[in-house]
Amino acid sequence: MFFKEFRIVTISAAIVGASGYGGGELLRLLGAHPSVEIKAAVSETYAGQPVSAAFPGLAKRTELRFTSYDNGASAATCDVVFLAQENGKAMHMAPTLLAAGCRVIDLSADFRLRDIKSYQSFYKTPHAAPLLNAEAIYGVPELHAAEIRKARLVGNPGCFPTATLLALTPLVANDLIETNSILIDALSGASGAGRSKWSQEHHFPEMNESASAYKIAGAHRHTPEIEQELSLQAGHEIMLSFTPHLVPMTRGILATCYATLKGKVTREELLEMYSSFYSAAPFVIIRDDLPGTKQTLGSNICHIGLGVDERLNRVTVVSAIDNLVKGMAGQAVQNMNLMFGFEETSGLEAGAFWP
Repeated sequence: MFFKEFRIVTISAAIVGASGYGGGELLRLLGAHPSVEIKAAVSETYAGQPVSAAFPGLAKRTELRFTSYDNGASAATCDVVFLAQENGKAMHMAPTLLAAGCRVIDLSADFRLRDIKSYQSFYKTPHAAPLLNAEAIYGVPELHAAEIRKARLVGNPGCFPTATLLALTPLVANDLIETNSILIDALSGASGAGRSKWSQEHHFPEMNESASAYKIAGAHRHTPEIEQELSLQAGHEIMLSFTPHLVPMTRGILATCYATLKGKVTREELLEMYSSFYSAAPFVIIRDDLPGTKQTLGSNICHIGLGVDERLNRVTVVSAIDNLVKGMAGQAVQNMNLMFGFEETSGLEAGAFWP
């Protein structure tokens, strides 16, 4: 009788910016990952305090304490480092970490945009690591899994782009729509702004029982991400209209995407095409009905539904994700799984909280 030899591999991880919402979700997800040991959780605000000081829900789940960055010394000893700080910091930290042999997954925008001029225009700062930016892989696993597996630096996508790209890519990749007709309306819960956002519109009395658009007419920073990736799929430049909205819920993204079809195609044919396109994607569910954000809460799953307006020959695609999981930390863990050869679903098997 022959027995197959199994080798259990455990990697070490560090989270820089671990007291923010993205860091908190990483702590929750990686803490339950069978192949990961979190060695460092970096937070200047909570340095020296237990993780439960920032995230009471993790009390008795970990003995880890937050540490200061210490010039990256503790993080640089880890196999993978998640950079979960605000925009503009990762591009200064990543070179040192990569030189030390770490793999880096950046949850900010520093390594998402291939066009340096576009980054500098939208984020109002020079890019400190343009060569690394050219090397980085844009981390939507459903679109770039092969490149992510070989990457040492991944730019984790924004939450709005994740929802909209998963909704629109099958149409663009199959040349089914007029790409100059794309319109996107997307709703976000308040946690999408991050934990340190203290602007007036995010105060409870201001946003409760209210919905508001913001950063309209091409001003939102996620617009160039969406255009970049759809242009790559189309083989030509795509420009589109994207309007985000803030709604009074804690978490979730609901993206409603519209486009004119090039020819006559039925809803049933499109549903079959979407199911085929995502047949190997463990975190995309194509629905016969329309999704809601509640169906994604706490999960790494994207739900997609669609309809065809035969009067106008237009398609409407609706996608829903949890902005902190599939739109941020969960997708980062999914990318890590690919980079280290783990099962893509490892540590991410849980479904949504319900009700």
